Amino acid sequence: MSAQLAGERADTEEAAPPALRRRRRLTSRQRNAIVFGIIGLAFLIPLRGLLRSQGPPMEEGFMLVFPERVLHGDLPNRDFLHLYGPGSLWALAGVFKVFGTSLTAERLVALLQQIGVVMGVYALARHWGRTVALPCALISLVIIVPPIGLTALGWVGGVALGLLGLAVALEGRRIADPRRAGRYALLGGVLLGFALLYRLDLILAIGLAVLVMLRGLDRARAKRLVGGVALGALPYVIQLATAGVGATVSGMILDPVIYLRGGRRLPIPPPWDHLDGFLQRAGNIQQLSWPVPSFTTAQQLTIWFFFLLATVLFLLLVARWRLRQDRTAFNPRVLATVAVFSLGLLPQAIQRVDSAHFAWVSCVPIAFLPIAVTEVLRAWKPRLHVRARNVAAGAGVLLFLFAVLPYFTIRTYTDYSLQSFGYHRIAYKIEYKGRIFYYGRPEAARAANELLPVADRISKPGDRLFVGPTDLRKTPYSDAYLYYMLPDLDPATYYIEMDPGVANGSGSRLASDLRSADIAILSSVWNDWDEPNDARKFGSNRPNEILKRDFCLVDKFGRGGVYELYRRCNK
Repeated sequence: MSAQLAGERADTEEAAPPALRRRRRLTSRQRNAIVFGIIGLAFLIPLRGLLRSQGPPMEEGFMLVFPERVLHGDLPNRDFLHLYGPGSLWALAGVFKVFGTSLTAERLVALLQQIGVVMGVYALARHWGRTVALPCALISLVIIVPPIGLTALGWVGGVALGLLGLAVALEGRRIADPRRAGRYALLGGVLLGFALLYRLDLILAIGLAVLVMLRGLDRARAKRLVGGVALGALPYVIQLATAGVGATVSGMILDPVIYLRGGRRLPIPPPWDHLDGFLQRAGNIQQLSWPVPSFTTAQQLTIWFFFLLATVLFLLLVARWRLRQDRTAFNPRVLATVAVFSLGLLPQAIQRVDSAHFAWVSCVPIAFLPIAVTEVLRAWKPRLHVRARNVAAGAGVLLFLFAVLPYFTIRTYTDYSLQSFGYHRIAYKIEYKGRIFYYGRPEAARAANELLPVADRISKPGDRLFVGPTDLRKTPYSDAYLYYMLPDLDPATYYIEMDPGVANGSGSRLASDLRSADIAILSSVWNDWDEPNDARKFGSNRPNEILKRDFCLVDKFGRGGVYELYRRCNK
């Protein structure tokens, strides 16, 4: 019988056309190389544009400043407000220690985080085959790259570690050898614990995913998985011991969950006819023209909101249906794990309904949507070829992003790609003493280039610098990058990141912080901040009184006074 089968196989190969025989000569390693080459090229094309694009002045600013302050001995939530876990700061501090503090180093770390998200999606989707896993990865890529470019925020790093941890832990479930399986379970748990170090609010997504993975798992592997999570999150003990329990709880739980929300939340669902978010409106200026007829930006944001919710629900329903069919099968368990992980991510999208928060969540469930579609097609169209099914599911979701949600995905990705080749550059360089930052407003960039030498001249190393808005009763945002551009000066305030309801809230130390400063730089860039939330509310006028009493104006920079430079009058 075996000889007959061998003969039939030989006859089939002999009868096969030359193109088919060449295709069969591709090994699994070669096919993997092709897939990874495509993903790598998709990251490479916009990379030069991303490295030279404008960054969010506060978010990228504090991700440059905070790790450098850690290297100087400062502690998050004791010496400066940091709303998230310390893991991302420790990682960036290590990179800065080795390679020096620079915008390029920070952005390359951000690139690695985005690669981690995409490869995590691919590692989970590959169990359905490369022909669907590759589109899943590309969908994740065009969602996670555009929101704020390359900024090494802790959320993206945490999601990347979470996805990689799920992939490794699930591999431990699939492997038959108990020793190898135990090692995978332990390593996957550690990666999940590291994810919590980056963002404590990932605990819901990770907790739900671990519960699904533990179902039906033998005792030894379950203990290793749970033990790994505890081991990965153990460095929180260092944070609590050094910064203090009270400061850590206040900075990482009370401030972001209770005090900050009123000044950051936006109406749910997003309105169909206008954009509520200030940064969303600002980012909508000077966008790349799009030749394909599309919904307006506000309409796409509304569609995205409901599509994201529907996608997560669809994943949950398909996973439940497949698990009911076979609770011991591996692929339904993977789908269920990703579905509940996506459900746990949803609060991030709900807390502020703008495109950045949608993208930070959508990079998982929408990227995994083709997998759920293939499962449905397999039941409804059993005669449809597997490859055709996979390609149709992946291409369908990509086409949806292109036709319905291009402004937040394909268009922005195309924009960065064109910038890589010198087209549609809208970033303006700020440079002083070897440090570089890119700004999206030319008048602000010119004003900053004029300001920095003067601020440096009137101060000495070790002086204390305060950066804030020109009206300190409102603190919706901050040009925190200025602390990075003047590294010889120490931040004078706990609120390097300024948030409404926190920096200007009752009990704030903003006034006393300003009183301790030697020089102050106030920005009018964010004076017209207007959102339908508590960011419009005024706080205490005490900081303004201290500025008027103790500080003398040195000069104004930029048309209309984009930046105002003050120094203590007795100096």
